[in-house]
Amino acid sequence: MSGTILVLGGRSEIGLAVAARLVGDGSRTVVLAARRSGDLDAEEKTLREAGAAEVARVEFDADDVTGHRPLLDDVVARYGPLDVVVVSFGILGDQERAEREAAHALAVVHTDYVAHVAVLTELANLLREQGSGRLVVFSSVAGARVRRANYVYGSAKAGLDGFASGLADALHGSGVRLLLVRPGFVIGRMTEGMTPAPFSSTPDQVADATVAALRRGRDVVWVPRVLRPVFAALRLLPRSIWRRMPR
Repeated sequence: MSGTILVLGGRSEIGLAVAARLVGDGSRTVVLAARRSGDLDAEEKTLREAGAAEVARVEFDADDVTGHRPLLDDVVARYGPLDVVVVSFGILGDQERAEREAAHALAVVHTDYVAHVAVLTELANLLREQGSGRLVVFSSVAGARVRRANYVYGSAKAGLDGFASGLADALHGSGVRLLLVRPGFVIGRMTEGMTPAPFSSTPDQVADATVAALRRGRDVVWVPRVLRPVFAALRLLPRSIWRRMPR
């Protein structure tokens, strides 16, 4: 692996952990893209300690979909061809609030689905022109079968999962690969204060599985792996039982 690593969602614990595992030999440039990019001192320090040759920061608002392509073009112009792009931004939202306020439901869906569709489309076009590159997209088991307890977030992830799966097929033969990651409950900042679900993982565990799958040329990885057969079985549960399932 060589070339520039771009992390869209530069504060993401998982995105940062993936980048830290990829910089390895000390010759990689990592570009962290996030809102308030001037406040990424801790993230930059982590990557430099992991071995990054250079860490750059760029201002990125995922919800500003018209700004995606200019940002990507600027990153390539300044830091060279993109090797790995880790798309790790997103919000969990508040399910109860989303059921009361349509605007909040739309905000969750816009960030977790619409903004992803926009930036992945731009990235696919850019990397096709480049002739190479790898995309890492984080779906969730929340989208494997949407639960009543978090159906707004889950529906956005279900849409993203379908879009990314189709995009991966569209990219076949182009020199560009897409890795779709389906983690279960991740114990981290986003889920702080919530009771962990069975088969939970940490950002480091998700990153380990993601990087291993990248290096093996995989298309899809479940984290942990046991979730794949578990959800194959859960899809068969009667709806009367499924609607009572917790988050």
